[in-house]
Amino acid sequence: MRERIVGTISGVFVLILGLAVLAAVIWGFINLKELPREARAQAALGWILMLTVDIFALAGLFSVQPNQGAVLQLFGNYVGTVTKPGLHWANPFYSKKRLSLRVRNFETAKLKVNDLDGNPIEIGAVVVWKVVDTAEAAFQVDNYEEYVHVQSEAALRNLTTSYAYDAHVEGQMSLRANTAEIAAHLREEIQSRLEVAGVSVVEARISHLAYSPEIAAAMLQRQQASAIIAARQKIVEGAVGMVEMALDMLASKKVIELDDERKAAMISNLLVVLCGERGTQPVVNTGTIYH
Repeated sequence: MRERIVGTISGVFVLILGLAVLAAVIWGFINLKELPREARAQAALGWILMLTVDIFALAGLFSVQPNQGAVLQLFGNYVGTVTKPGLHWANPFYSKKRLSLRVRNFETAKLKVNDLDGNPIEIGAVVVWKVVDTAEAAFQVDNYEEYVHVQSEAALRNLTTSYAYDAHVEGQMSLRANTAEIAAHLREEIQSRLEVAGVSVVEARISHLAYSPEIAAAMLQRQQASAIIAARQKIVEGAVGMVEMALDMLASKKVIELDDERKAAMISNLLVVLCGERGTQPVVNTGTIYH
């Protein structure tokens, strides 16, 4: 079922006409006493009939606000949707169901899900959405707002099981590191589920991401160890570069010539000085380089 936009009669025109008829009926009742006695009953019946028709016609008036749609039904059959803001008139037998077309958002609950590595994590997301097809939103699902909430959480659970919290292999996508890619995947995942309800997902992003309390301490130690290893790797790379530069400068300027054994000793000492966590205590050699 697809949305059909239908036109209506101007509600302002019908309102003015209805008020004019109502004024005429009131005037007629006031002036009944001026009619002959035998004509009063017929005139009163005519005015009552006119008043009944007028009230029935005025019942067909309805208003539509900006970014709102009114779904019209006749005895259960879908007639169409009115989206133009203003006062409208339609068949009084039509039922009118108003749906908001404004952009809305909600935040899912903090879900506890296992990631790709099987680690329990807590995750939540913010979903921005709007209705783009009033017919599907009204008739394809029982309650489109509840449907959006339930399917968004289901999509978030499914997404979480496809990625690890942290990437342990180079090039692997993770929930923590690849936020933009994960957000795009989450939006696609939710949109595929909400297509049937006439809903368009504007944006979906993770709003909360953390390890579950029972493993948070262990994972924190793991992250700290990874950070220490990465820092040590940078220190060693820098130290090796500095040692290489020192040997090249000594050789190019011919300050001193060292054999392989003394080069190894010098490299060892420089690496200890450059990679050590504490300040080194220098030992002054008062003899020769070999004693």
